[in-house]
Amino acid sequence: MVNVIERPCVVNKYRRGEEFTRDLDITVKQTALVAAKKRLSISADLFELDEIDVLYDEDEATLWSFMRPAGRPSFTPALLSDFRRWQSAITTSFGPDKADLRFLVLGSRVPGVFCYGGDLELFVSLIRTGNRKALLDYGWACVRILHRNINALDLPIVTIGLAEGDALGGGLEALLSFDVIIAERGASFGLPEAMFGLFPGMGAHSLLLRRIGRARAEEMILSGNTYSAEKLHEWGLVSVLAEAGQGKDAARDYIRKNSRRFAGHSGAFRAMRSVNPVGLDELEKIVEFWADSALRLREQDLKMMLRLAGAQSRRNDAERLAGQAA
Repeated sequence: MVNVIERPCVVNKYRRGEEFTRDLDITVKQTALVAAKKRLSISADLFELDEIDVLYDEDEATLWSFMRPAGRPSFTPALLSDFRRWQSAITTSFGPDKADLRFLVLGSRVPGVFCYGGDLELFVSLIRTGNRKALLDYGWACVRILHRNINALDLPIVTIGLAEGDALGGGLEALLSFDVIIAERGASFGLPEAMFGLFPGMGAHSLLLRRIGRARAEEMILSGNTYSAEKLHEWGLVSVLAEAGQGKDAARDYIRKNSRRFAGHSGAFRAMRSVNPVGLDELEKIVEFWADSALRLREQDLKMMLRLAGAQSRRNDAERLAGQAA
């Protein structure tokens, strides 16, 4: 009689190994499928804006966006329309069960300029015709975009304003709506509205008073002075001070350093917004004060506004030409 030695344990081991490999393959395929579906959730509209360039870094879960206005780098109706589409596309593309987003960065393609702020030529036209409604509609459009950005689009993200150049007037107000401001040495910041008898009406009061207190906020709003990136870093408005030409690298470093502790980092910013919230009704009421003050400006104030817009346009043209020559 021949003894047959059975080795069920060995057979079972092989079977378990095959099952494990098959299960692993299924898991990998399912994971890839989920990732593909999340990528497909990103709206094509996000990458087809007329005046905002958008790039998505999947590895860092970061959305890089850069303003590239057709003319003077200011918040024209066309750029505001793009910002509404930009915000809408982000909220429909990212979040639970959608593509992953941790950091949202906004910068500018314009050499030496983040943004000059309001559309001064439009303001002069509306003021001369006494069009209060159009002034209000413009201002309310601005602060509604600003308010959504202040609240990080109601997403669990960290927002970063990247100033590789000057941010003046509404450009500075927009910058102040970000959780983190990264600014290059050599960039200038200020609220020049006092030069033509007006005041910044789209967020400066609400954001500056909360960030640096009444005395410094009054100084910035009423003086019309410009401030260096170093000075605003000293005051705590600028979070990260970068060397000239190194703003994007500084933003990448910030993202890499804070990715590992992102849950706590984003939660902390959310808590800060909750502790000292900025209400949309507050912002809209200030726009009303701004529009009424604008309609009381004198003709010489309007001419000063146009001179400032012209100087900014000439500087922008010179910077563009220099960039093309380089």
